Amino acid sequence: QVQLVESGGGLVQPGESLRLSCAVSGSIFSMSTMGWYRQAPGNQRELVATVTSGGSTNYVDSVKGRFTISRDNVKNTVYLQMTSLKFEDTAVYYCNARFGPPWNVRNFWGQGTQVTVSS
Repeated sequence: QVQLVESGGGLVQPGESLRLSCAVSGSIFSMSTMGWYRQAPGNQRELVATVTSGGSTNYVDSVKGRFTISRDNVKNTVYLQMTSLKFEDTAVYYCNARFGPPWNVRNFWGQGTQVTVSS
């Protein structure tokens, strides 16, 4: 059974940093593209960043240069280092694991962790 458990959210002031972690149980981690999504109140869930099993990364434009996604295939954990946080980064952040061939992609989600940027 695959489980994703996020941690690291909290309340910070603008300009500060946070690091989110997502620990994945099960045997799929090394084969998965891992991602972080976020959802602010009243908004749709949006992709923030992804990292493939080979280590290639992708970011939404609004976080480029501020956020860094990384993965540790020994610890089965994916991280999101967030710096220079802005009010608009406030959201629930969700970890996602995606794996499988194109005709049978499977997605797994964590429960979410709240990030609030406020002065």
